[in-house]
Amino acid sequence: MSELKILLLPPTLNALLILLGLALGIRRLSGALLVTLGLASLLLLATPMASHALRQGLEPYSPPSPSQLETAEAIVILGGGRDYEAPEFGWGDAPANPTWRRLAYGAHLHRQSELPILVSGGRVHGEHSAEASLMAAALRDVFDVPVRWLEGASRNTAENARLSAEMLRADGIARVALVSQAWHLPRAVAEFEAQDLSVVPAPTEFTSPPPEGLVAWLPRAYHLNQSTRALHEWLGRGEQAVRRQLLRR
Repeated sequence: MSELKILLLPPTLNALLILLGLALGIRRLSGALLVTLGLASLLLLATPMASHALRQGLEPYSPPSPSQLETAEAIVILGGGRDYEAPEFGWGDAPANPTWRRLAYGAHLHRQSELPILVSGGRVHGEHSAEASLMAAALRDVFDVPVRWLEGASRNTAENARLSAEMLRADGIARVALVSQAWHLPRAVAEFEAQDLSVVPAPTEFTSPPPEGLVAWLPRAYHLNQSTRALHEWLGRGEQAVRRQLLRR
């Protein structure tokens, strides 16, 4: 499924449309339309306006209130990727920027609540160390925050939920504050609730509104990346819905 997602996301999908159009010939209507569609959609997705619109629809949750946080029994922080052979911390690999954002917010919530922390993330591509171990090192060495549970076998959000739930249930934990990016959290919450855990959503890194005027429509690589992340999440939601329909049959 991961390979299929790559083909369905920019810039690969746009390049395929353009190449197919060129193969058909731009003098033919079908070829010209495919080239135009591939190029125009690539430029549109790279605008602040488009990336904001795609991400905003993925972010229904607000940060938890103090009273909501009081009802949780633990904080779960999901891994969001790694940087390979990062030299600055001396750990080998290091958490990627999305993971750092989750760790910072999880540490903030821990200081507010003193709730114990579970970190979740494995070896997606057979790496030497689990992502959870990198997250635990970051929380310990950078934020001076302890980790009680380390789930280092999961490779995706569904496995994050299933394997984390097994650990938490063994210690009698039934309600958690779940930390991830605002755009990813709805799918993550659904996966954890499917494991019979009660969830307090704890989103971070909300989309910023686009600037005013013409600048909102000027393409930039940063916004293409944000649009691609959003489209990846929409595809993930579609996959999740199909999987649940199949399980009901």
